[in-house]
Amino acid sequence: MSEQNRLGVFKTYKLYVGGKFPRSESGRVYEVTDSKGAWLANVPQSSRKDARDAVVAARKAFGGWSGATAYNRGQVLYRVAEMLEGRKEQFVREVAASEGLSKSKAAAVVDAAIDRWVWYAGWTDKIGQISGGANPVAGPYLNLSTPEPTGVVAVLAPQKSSLLGLVSVIAPVIATGNTAVVIASADAPLPALSLGEVLATSDVPGGVVNILSGATAELAAPLAAHQDVNAIDLTGATAELAKELEIAAADNLKRVLRPQPAEADGSDPSTDWLAAPGTHRLTAFLETKTVWHPTGALGASGSSY
Repeated sequence: MSEQNRLGVFKTYKLYVGGKFPRSESGRVYEVTDSKGAWLANVPQSSRKDARDAVVAARKAFGGWSGATAYNRGQVLYRVAEMLEGRKEQFVREVAASEGLSKSKAAAVVDAAIDRWVWYAGWTDKIGQISGGANPVAGPYLNLSTPEPTGVVAVLAPQKSSLLGLVSVIAPVIATGNTAVVIASADAPLPALSLGEVLATSDVPGGVVNILSGATAELAAPLAAHQDVNAIDLTGATAELAKELEIAAADNLKRVLRPQPAEADGSDPSTDWLAAPGTHRLTAFLETKTVWHPTGALGASGSSY
Protein backbone atom coordinates (compact mmCIF):
# COMPACT_ATOMS: atom_id res chain seq x y z
CA MET A 1 0.00 0.00 0.00
CA SER A 2 1.39 3.39 -0.96
CA GLU A 3 2.25 5.85 1.77
CA GLN A 4 -0.41 8.35 0.68
CA ASN A 5 -3.15 5.70 1.01
CA ARG A 6 -2.29 4.78 4.60
CA LEU A 7 -4.41 5.95 7.48
CA GLY A 8 -2.42 7.81 10.11
CA VAL A 9 -1.90 6.00 13.42
CA PHE A 10 -2.47 8.54 16.16
CA LYS A 11 -0.69 8.13 19.47
CA THR A 12 -2.90 7.36 22.46
CA TYR A 13 -1.70 9.21 25.55
CA LYS A 14 -2.47 7.71 28.95
CA LEU A 15 -1.69 8.37 32.58
CA TYR A 16 1.21 6.62 34.28
CA VAL A 17 0.22 5.28 37.71
CA GLY A 18 1.76 2.38 39.60
CA GLY A 19 3.81 1.31 36.61
CA LYS A 20 0.70 0.96 34.43
CA PHE A 21 -1.05 3.14 31.87
CA PRO A 22 -4.67 3.70 32.88
CA ARG A 23 -7.11 6.11 31.35
CA SER A 24 -8.75 8.51 33.77
CA GLU A 25 -11.36 6.72 35.85
CA SER A 26 -13.74 9.57 35.00
CA GLY A 27 -13.45 8.83 31.29
CA ARG A 28 -12.80 12.51 30.58
CA VAL A 29 -10.33 13.79 28.00
CA TYR A 30 -9.36 17.24 26.81
CA GLU A 31 -7.76 18.57 23.65
CA VAL A 32 -4.13 19.64 23.57
CA THR A 33 -3.07 22.09 20.88
CA ASP A 34 0.24 23.48 19.71
CA SER A 35 1.35 27.10 20.05
CA LYS A 36 -0.67 28.02 16.94
CA GLY A 37 -3.87 26.34 18.11
CA ALA A 38 -3.60 23.22 15.93
CA TRP A 39 -4.84 19.98 17.49
CA LEU A 40 -2.14 17.63 18.76
CA ALA A 41 -3.90 14.97 20.84
CA ASN A 42 -6.63 14.12 23.29
CA VAL A 43 -5.22 13.39 26.74
CA PRO A 44 -6.83 12.07 29.93
CA GLN A 45 -8.28 14.63 32.30
CA SER A 46 -7.41 13.13 35.65
CA SER A 47 -9.86 13.18 38.54
CA ARG A 48 -9.45 13.32 42.31
CA LYS A 49 -9.80 9.53 42.33
CA ASP A 50 -6.83 9.26 39.96
CA ALA A 51 -4.83 11.48 42.32
CA ARG A 52 -5.70 9.28 45.31
CA ASP A 53 -4.78 6.14 43.35
CA ALA A 54 -1.43 7.71 42.49
CA VAL A 55 -0.73 8.42 46.17
CA VAL A 56 -1.51 4.79 47.06
CA ALA A 57 0.90 3.60 44.36
CA ALA A 58 3.60 6.02 45.50
CA ARG A 59 3.28 4.94 49.12
CA LYS A 60 3.45 1.27 48.17
CA ALA A 61 6.66 1.85 46.21
CA PHE A 62 8.31 4.03 48.85
CA GLY A 63 9.69 1.26 51.07
CA GLY A 64 11.56 -0.53 48.33
CA TRP A 65 12.83 2.62 46.62
CA SER A 66 13.97 4.39 49.78
CA GLY A 67 15.57 1.16 50.97
CA ALA A 68 17.64 0.77 47.80
CA THR A 69 21.26 1.84 47.97
CA ALA A 70 22.07 5.32 46.75
CA TYR A 71 24.44 3.79 44.21
CA ASN A 72 21.64 1.64 42.81
CA ARG A 73 19.32 4.65 42.49
CA GLY A 74 22.06 6.39 40.55
CA GLN A 75 22.26 3.46 38.14
CA VAL A 76 18.49 3.57 37.66
CA LEU A 77 18.46 7.31 36.92
CA TYR A 78 21.28 6.87 34.44
CA ARG A 79 19.25 4.16 32.72
CA VAL A 80 16.39 6.64 32.33
CA ALA A 81 18.81 8.98 30.54
CA GLU A 82 19.83 6.12 28.24
CA MET A 83 16.22 5.36 27.31
CA LEU A 84 15.44 9.03 26.79
CA GLU A 85 18.45 9.34 24.51
CA GLY A 86 17.10 6.50 22.38
CA ARG A 87 13.77 8.30 21.89
CA LYS A 88 15.25 11.75 21.37
CA GLU A 89 13.57 12.40 18.03
CA GLN A 90 10.10 11.80 19.47
CA PHE A 91 10.71 14.19 22.34
CA VAL A 92 12.14 16.84 20.03
CA ARG A 93 8.90 16.76 18.03
CA GLU A 94 6.72 16.92 21.15
CA VAL A 95 8.72 19.70 22.81
CA ALA A 96 8.79 21.74 19.61
CA ALA A 97 5.02 21.44 19.22
CA SER A 98 4.26 21.98 22.91
CA GLU A 99 6.48 24.98 23.47
CA GLY A 100 6.46 26.57 20.00
CA LEU A 101 10.20 26.10 19.54
CA SER A 102 12.19 25.48 16.38
CA LYS A 103 13.53 21.99 15.88
CA SER A 104 17.07 23.05 16.76
CA LYS A 105 16.01 24.79 19.97
CA ALA A 106 13.80 21.85 20.93
CA ALA A 107 16.76 19.49 20.35
CA ALA A 108 18.87 21.62 22.70
CA VAL A 109 16.16 21.42 25.37
CA VAL A 110 15.91 17.63 25.04
CA ASP A 111 19.69 17.28 25.24
CA ALA A 112 19.67 19.40 28.39
CA ALA A 113 16.92 17.22 29.89
CA ILE A 114 18.95 14.07 29.24
CA ASP A 115 22.04 15.68 30.75
CA ARG A 116 19.97 16.73 33.76
CA TRP A 117 19.03 13.09 34.45
CA VAL A 118 22.73 12.14 34.30
CA TRP A 119 23.65 15.03 36.60
CA TYR A 120 21.18 13.96 39.28
CA ALA A 121 22.18 10.32 38.83
CA GLY A 122 25.68 11.31 39.88
CA TRP A 123 24.40 13.01 43.04
CA THR A 124 22.50 10.04 44.51
CA ASP A 125 25.47 8.67 46.48
CA LYS A 126 27.06 12.05 47.19
CA ILE A 127 24.29 14.20 48.65
CA GLY A 128 24.70 12.50 52.03
CA GLN A 129 28.24 13.84 52.23
CA ILE A 130 27.11 17.46 52.12
CA SER A 131 23.87 17.15 54.11
CA GLY A 132 25.06 14.85 56.88
CA GLY A 133 28.11 14.02 58.93
CA ALA A 134 29.59 13.64 62.40
CA ASN A 135 28.77 16.40 64.85
CA PRO A 136 31.12 17.68 67.59
CA VAL A 137 29.76 16.80 71.03
CA ALA A 138 31.14 17.83 74.43
CA GLY A 139 30.97 14.46 76.13
CA PRO A 140 31.62 10.75 75.67
CA TYR A 141 29.23 10.44 72.75
CA LEU A 142 29.35 9.89 69.02
CA ASN A 143 26.75 12.01 67.22
CA LEU A 144 25.95 11.30 63.55
CA SER A 145 23.43 13.06 61.30
CA THR A 146 22.28 11.31 58.14
CA PRO A 147 19.74 12.40 55.49
CA GLU A 148 16.64 10.31 54.84
CA PRO A 149 13.87 10.75 52.26
CA THR A 150 10.73 12.57 53.33
CA GLY A 151 8.26 10.17 51.68
CA VAL A 152 5.59 10.78 49.04
CA VAL A 153 6.04 14.11 47.27
CA ALA A 154 3.38 15.83 45.15
CA VAL A 155 5.04 17.74 42.32
CA LEU A 156 3.36 20.48 40.28
CA ALA A 157 5.42 20.51 37.10
CA PRO A 158 6.30 23.81 35.41
CA GLN A 159 3.59 25.02 33.06
CA LYS A 160 5.87 26.36 30.33
CA SER A 161 8.91 24.06 30.31
CA SER A 162 7.26 20.78 29.35
CA LEU A 163 10.33 18.51 29.50
CA LEU A 164 13.46 20.18 30.89
CA GLY A 165 11.54 21.82 33.72
CA LEU A 166 9.65 18.58 34.30
CA VAL A 167 12.85 16.53 34.59
CA SER A 168 14.37 19.22 36.82
CA VAL A 169 11.61 18.78 39.40
CA ILE A 170 11.16 14.99 39.19
CA ALA A 171 14.78 13.78 39.17
CA PRO A 172 15.90 15.31 42.50
CA VAL A 173 12.81 13.98 44.26
CA ILE A 174 13.44 10.35 43.31
CA ALA A 175 17.24 10.64 43.40
CA THR A 176 17.05 11.09 47.16
CA GLY A 177 14.73 8.11 47.70
CA ASN A 178 11.32 9.77 47.66
CA THR A 179 8.42 8.74 45.44
CA ALA A 180 6.47 11.25 43.37
CA VAL A 181 2.97 12.08 42.19
CA VAL A 182 3.45 14.52 39.33
CA ILE A 183 0.85 16.85 37.83
CA ALA A 184 2.02 17.55 34.28
CA SER A 185 1.72 20.94 32.60
CA ALA A 186 -1.97 21.44 31.82
CA ASP A 187 -1.38 22.98 28.39
CA ALA A 188 1.69 20.96 27.39
CA PRO A 189 1.37 17.48 28.93
CA LEU A 190 2.56 15.37 25.99
CA PRO A 191 6.29 15.18 26.89
CA ALA A 192 5.36 14.28 30.47
CA LEU A 193 3.04 11.46 29.43
CA SER A 194 5.66 10.17 27.00
CA LEU A 195 8.21 10.31 29.82
CA GLY A 196 6.00 7.81 31.63
CA GLU A 197 6.67 5.37 28.78
CA VAL A 198 10.42 5.93 29.20
CA LEU A 199 10.20 5.29 32.95
CA ALA A 200 8.17 2.12 32.38
CA THR A 201 10.83 0.69 30.08
CA SER A 202 13.74 1.65 32.31
CA ASP A 203 14.60 0.21 35.72
CA VAL A 204 12.42 2.59 37.77
CA PRO A 205 10.05 0.44 39.87
CA GLY A 206 6.35 0.98 39.27
CA GLY A 207 4.87 3.59 41.58
CA VAL A 208 8.09 5.53 42.16
CA VAL A 209 6.92 8.15 39.65
CA ASN A 210 3.23 8.62 38.85
CA ILE A 211 2.20 11.13 36.17
CA LEU A 212 -1.22 12.76 35.91
CA SER A 213 -2.55 15.13 33.27
CA GLY A 214 -5.41 17.56 33.66
CA ALA A 215 -6.30 20.79 35.44
CA THR A 216 -3.52 21.65 37.88
CA ALA A 217 -5.78 23.33 40.45
CA GLU A 218 -8.30 20.45 40.42
CA LEU A 219 -5.62 17.83 41.10
CA ALA A 220 -3.36 19.84 43.40
CA ALA A 221 -6.06 20.59 45.99
CA PRO A 222 -6.69 16.97 47.06
CA LEU A 223 -2.96 16.21 47.02
CA ALA A 224 -2.16 19.20 49.23
CA ALA A 225 -4.80 18.05 51.72
CA HIS A 226 -3.96 14.34 51.49
CA GLN A 227 -2.77 12.97 54.83
CA ASP A 228 -0.43 10.44 53.19
CA VAL A 229 1.42 13.03 51.11
CA ASN A 230 4.50 14.23 52.98
CA ALA A 231 5.63 17.16 50.83
CA ILE A 232 4.60 19.30 47.89
CA ASP A 233 6.53 21.21 45.23
CA LEU A 234 4.57 24.28 44.10
CA THR A 235 6.65 25.12 41.03
CA GLY A 236 3.75 24.85 38.58
CA ALA A 237 1.23 26.76 40.68
CA THR A 238 0.13 30.36 40.24
CA ALA A 239 0.71 32.67 43.20
CA GLU A 240 -2.95 32.51 44.20
CA LEU A 241 -3.13 28.71 43.96
CA ALA A 242 0.17 28.30 45.79
CA LYS A 243 -1.18 30.25 48.76
CA GLU A 244 -4.27 28.01 48.95
CA LEU A 245 -2.16 24.86 48.70
CA GLU A 246 0.22 26.01 51.45
CA ILE A 247 -2.72 26.42 53.81
CA ALA A 248 -4.04 22.95 52.96
CA ALA A 249 -0.55 21.43 53.29
CA ALA A 250 -0.18 22.77 56.82
CA ASP A 251 -2.80 20.33 58.11
CA ASN A 252 -0.30 17.47 58.31
CA LEU A 253 2.84 19.63 58.36
CA LYS A 254 3.90 18.87 54.79
CA ARG A 255 7.20 20.17 53.58
CA VAL A 256 6.51 22.89 51.00
CA LEU A 257 8.95 23.93 48.28
CA ARG A 258 8.13 27.35 46.87
CA PRO A 259 9.28 28.17 43.33
CA GLN A 260 12.42 30.21 42.85
CA PRO A 261 12.09 33.63 41.13
CA ALA A 262 13.64 32.24 37.93
CA GLU A 263 11.08 29.42 37.88
CA ALA A 264 8.04 31.68 37.80
CA ASP A 265 4.95 30.31 36.08
CA GLY A 266 5.23 32.68 33.14
CA SER A 267 8.98 32.33 32.65
CA ASP A 268 10.76 31.77 29.37
CA PRO A 269 11.05 27.99 29.01
CA SER A 270 14.13 28.15 26.81
CA THR A 271 16.41 29.90 29.31
CA ASP A 272 15.43 29.65 32.98
CA TRP A 273 15.78 25.89 33.35
CA LEU A 274 19.10 25.67 31.48
CA ALA A 275 21.05 27.11 34.41
CA ALA A 276 22.97 24.78 36.72
CA PRO A 277 20.37 23.49 39.20
CA GLY A 278 22.50 23.35 42.34
CA THR A 279 21.56 21.07 45.22
CA HIS A 280 18.62 22.93 46.79
CA ARG A 281 16.07 20.56 45.23
CA LEU A 282 17.98 17.53 46.45
CA THR A 283 17.96 18.73 50.04
CA ALA A 284 14.41 20.13 49.96
CA PHE A 285 12.80 16.73 50.54
CA LEU A 286 15.26 15.19 52.96
CA GLU A 287 14.85 14.72 56.69
CA THR A 288 17.84 14.62 59.03
CA LYS A 289 18.14 11.68 61.41
CA THR A 290 20.56 12.19 64.28
CA VAL A 291 21.88 9.22 66.23
CA TRP A 292 23.66 9.46 69.57
CA HIS A 293 25.95 6.64 70.59
CA PRO A 294 27.95 6.46 73.83
CA THR A 295 31.67 5.98 73.41
CA GLY A 296 32.32 4.99 77.03
CA ALA A 297 34.10 6.83 79.84
CA LEU A 298 37.16 8.69 78.66
CA GLY A 299 39.97 9.09 81.12
CA ALA A 300 43.68 9.67 81.15
CA SER A 301 44.26 6.24 79.66
CA GLY A 302 41.80 6.85 76.80
CA SER A 303 38.58 5.07 75.86
CA SER A 304 37.14 2.33 78.06
CA TYR A 305 36.32 0.15 75.01
